[in-house]
Amino acid sequence: MKVIQLFKNDSLLIKRAAAGNRQAQRKIYEKHSGKMLSVCRQYVKDLQHAEEVMLNGFFKVFTHLEDFRDEGSFEGWMRRIMVREAISFLRTDKRSMFAEDEVPEKGDFSYSFTSDFNAAHIQELIDGLPEGYRMVFLMYAVEGYKHHEIAKMLNITEGTSKSQLFKARKMLQEKLEQENKTEYGTGKI
Repeated sequence: MKVIQLFKNDSLLIKRAAAGNRQAQRKIYEKHSGKMLSVCRQYVKDLQHAEEVMLNGFFKVFTHLEDFRDEGSFEGWMRRIMVREAISFLRTDKRSMFAEDEVPEKGDFSYSFTSDFNAAHIQELIDGLPEGYRMVFLMYAVEGYKHHEIAKMLNITEGTSKSQLFKARKMLQEKLEQENKTEYGTGKI
C-alpha cells in the first residue's frame, strides 16, 4: 500500500493554513520549525528564549499568511519574520548595544586556517560576540541584508552597521587565530 502525503503541494498547504485549517498549520510548523529555531538561535543565545522567539514568529506567520504573495520562497518569507522577531526580542530585552564608531577604511579579513571547525563550534564563536556585533554580522553575512537595510531595521546609522560588522569580523578572526595557534602548540596558554 502506497502512503500519499496529505499536503504535498506547498501552495495548497499555505492556502489551507491561511483559511484557519489547524492541520495545515501544524504541517507547516512541523516542516519548518527546526530551521526557524536555528535562525532564532543564531540571534538569541539562550535556547529557551530562542524557542519563545520562534513561537512568537510562528504566531505572526499564521496571523499574516494572507500577506504571503507566493512571489518568493515561503521559507525565506518566514525567515525574515523570525529575524525581525529575534531583533524585537533583543531590543525589548535591552541586550543589544551599538557603539557609534566609524569603520576603518580597509580591513584584511582573508583568513585561512586548517582546523576543522564544526557548526556548533562556529556558533559558539559567534555567540561570544557582543550583541550588537553579532546581530549585524548575522544580518549581513548570513541573512544577506545590505547595510542600509540593517540600519533601518535596527534604527542605527549605516556607518554604525559597517563599524559593527568590521569589529565582529576582526574579533572572530582574532579568536580563530588564537585557537589555531593553541591547537598547533605555538600559543602560550
